[in-house]
Amino acid sequence: MNEAVLKSPQPARTVLSVLGAASFCHLLNDMIQSLFVAAYPVFKGGFDLSFAQLGLLTLTYQVTASLLQPFIGHFTDRRPQPYSLPFGMGMSLSGLLVLSSAPSFTVLLIGSAMLGVGSSIFHPESSRLARLASGGAHGFAQSLFQVGGNVGSAIGPLLVVAVVLPYGQGSLAWFAFVALGGVIILTLLGRWYKRNGHAVRRPRVIVAPEDRPARRQVIGGLSVLFCLMLSKWFYLASFTSYYVFYLMEKFPLSEGDAQIYLFIFLAAVAAGTLIGGSVGDRIGRKKVIWGSILGALPFALILPYVGLTATVLLSIAIGLIMSSAFSAIVVYAQDLVPGRIGMISGLFFGLAFGLGGIGAAILGVLADAVGLEVVYQVCAFLPAIGFLAVFLPDIEHGHKS
Repeated sequence: MNEAVLKSPQPARTVLSVLGAASFCHLLNDMIQSLFVAAYPVFKGGFDLSFAQLGLLTLTYQVTASLLQPFIGHFTDRRPQPYSLPFGMGMSLSGLLVLSSAPSFTVLLIGSAMLGVGSSIFHPESSRLARLASGGAHGFAQSLFQVGGNVGSAIGPLLVVAVVLPYGQGSLAWFAFVALGGVIILTLLGRWYKRNGHAVRRPRVIVAPEDRPARRQVIGGLSVLFCLMLSKWFYLASFTSYYVFYLMEKFPLSEGDAQIYLFIFLAAVAAGTLIGGSVGDRIGRKKVIWGSILGALPFALILPYVGLTATVLLSIAIGLIMSSAFSAIVVYAQDLVPGRIGMISGLFFGLAFGLGGIGAAILGVLADAVGLEVVYQVCAFLPAIGFLAVFLPDIEHGHKS
């Protein structure tokens, strides 16, 4: 029909080699970021940092990442920049080198900001690349891309146990070679991007009026998604920044054992991310969003009051359930605002970093004041914000109940 002609064409098939390479580079990027966070015990001991200062490190890194991403995405919607991908990885490489030799807390802040800038450049254009190679399976492509990042985040604590704890802060520089490999792969992906015509500046996509979500739906939907992101990332910040310290404080665990349990949680997050995107393609993203955040509530409420084994099992369930939402949220938002793939990707990846950073900073101050157990008791109620998902507009005509 004529309406179909007016819409942006989709690739004829899913390009798995490109998706796999993009996911692998996401793994490398987020592994570097995870190394930084997992090395907090090393920084805490070496520089005698408080929980509030650790929260400030997270805030600096994640807010730096979040502020730039929507602007970079908006710019590349109009002028695609395929070779910004290796540049972003190169910035992360530089941040690693600064962190490995930082003599003071101030220089640690500078290194964390450089990591944030690297992520802010990498995510919007690589998320667009995943959608271009999706062949129309947007949820699957987005979840495969994101699971690379989740796996990288999960590997970070293991590398800290194996390398950084035994050899100290300076060993972070060894991972610059990993980042260099990412630069090479991303350069090749940039060539594919350009060779297939995706780097050409295109006119604004025209969408048939009856298919375009109403302005009221767009504003309302984005507002609800923001609240759900706040719930998700504030709660996850309690794990990514403080779970190791929580386990060491509440149970007789060594730092190495606590890092292993953090890896288990992050592995559950990776599995949930991969599952959520494919399920969203089949049953609709609104249902996945509704169930994934709110579904974690009973497990979150129980977690602060149980023993070690139950804590680990509940954290696995929480990681699986909550992480299934993110790919669904990103693709739902992309469908809600058609023709703005880069801007929306940058906005939501930016929100993930920014809200996580703000959450880590607030929770760090709270932990210094009342202790980590109280932090987890308070955070347990955050998934209740998932009730707001009922107000998301129904824009998925193929998945109506």
